[in-house]
Amino acid sequence: MEALEKNTQKEIGQFVAEDYRTAAIFSKYKIDFCCNGNRTVAEACNKKGINSNILMNEIETILNSKSGETIDYKSWPLDLLVEYIEKKHHRYVEEKIPVIRQFLDKLCRVHGERHPELFKINELFTASAGELTSHMKKEELILFPFIRKMVKAKLENGAVQSPQFETVENPIAMMKDEHDNEGNRFREIEKLTSNYTPPADGCNTYKVTFAMLEEFEKDLHLHIHLENNILFPEAVKLEKLFN
Repeated sequence: MEALEKNTQKEIGQFVAEDYRTAAIFSKYKIDFCCNGNRTVAEACNKKGINSNILMNEIETILNSKSGETIDYKSWPLDLLVEYIEKKHHRYVEEKIPVIRQFLDKLCRVHGERHPELFKINELFTASAGELTSHMKKEELILFPFIRKMVKAKLENGAVQSPQFETVENPIAMMKDEHDNEGNRFREIEKLTSNYTPPADGCNTYKVTFAMLEEFEKDLHLHIHLENNILFPEAVKLEKLFN
């Protein structure tokens, strides 16, 4: 029991960084593990009115289970993690945005009169699409190249020239704020779609669109988690080696 209570003082992001399977437990209890991963389990449970011992028992069960493979992203070199985020998550967002927008436009035309919430969902997703596209470009052109430079300099025992943004913590703070905005936007989409449940009169396009939106949000959660809870803290640590 003491061990469980002690673990409730550990940050949610740490649990998920060490074993991504725990994300399923936090999601089940509607606890944000990516944007707000810097809260302790105790804080999150108190806010939600959840018995922290029950949640921790489920976490312990997952951690003690060998079934199911989990990728140890935390052990990856930072340049590899940056490459993975770009190739997997940034590319996923770029590919899915036009498809989902096309489907949402169609739903608004066909079902908007009976389901006016579709217009708000479309508006939120369109805003998210624009913000994410700009956000990813900033990462690819400014933040990620600097992280790669630091990794290279460490391997070669070289120096790193001070960036225009002074310290890596400045663009990271901006990226985290933008992550928060997207997290809030998708919480609203989730609410408006009744947890991505299409209505009884929903056609196949309706079902497919809601399934795609749910998959998009899940991918975004992992994407933000990899940056907020693993890449960003390690980049800050790496920069301190050159100071």
